[in-house]
Amino acid sequence: MAGAAAAVLVAAGAITYAVAEDGGSGTATPSADSADAGFARDMAVHHQQAVEMSFIVRDRTKDEEVRRLAYDIAQTQANQRGMLLGWLDLWELPKVSAEPPMTWMGMGGMASGKDGALMPGMATNTELKKLGSLNGRQAEVFYLQLMTDHHKGGIHMAEGCVAKCTVGVEKRLAQGMVEAQQSEVRLMSDMLRERGAEPRS
Repeated sequence: MAGAAAAVLVAAGAITYAVAEDGGSGTATPSADSADAGFARDMAVHHQQAVEMSFIVRDRTKDEEVRRLAYDIAQTQANQRGMLLGWLDLWELPKVSAEPPMTWMGMGGMASGKDGALMPGMATNTELKKLGSLNGRQAEVFYLQLMTDHHKGGIHMAEGCVAKCTVGVEKRLAQGMVEAQQSEVRLMSDMLRERGAEPRS
């Protein structure tokens, strides 16, 4: 299973690098309130938390399967986050907005931001603190549950970009995120089952 997961993640990384090399020339520069800019801003924030959670669990367990998954998620999402922020720089657009997250999807009121959960799927500050207090099997299960929720929220946002974004290179990156994270959700479900647990939702 780990080998299959690695193959999927490598393929996702290859898609990402191919997208990064795609020109996107001839496309009009998006506006600050566009879906393209909103997705880039929001997904950069969303990805940053996934990276943070992955580094936390890496230090809380010796299980190679979980550590490998966490490393792959951290590397993939850190790379994609850099691309998203780079596009905002290229477009000369701000990396923060006065509007609530997901406004570009027409869902600005979806998350209250309570306890640090700025968007659906994001862990709260309390949950992050709890993850950092667990060890071994408990840390593995809680990480897999948190990351499953996180991916489901990310998939929803990426599907929103596929539907609403106008920059082809960004739409393709978003579609790659949907496919890779759906695969990882299935993998994490199997990993939870192996540990006598199941996703929270």
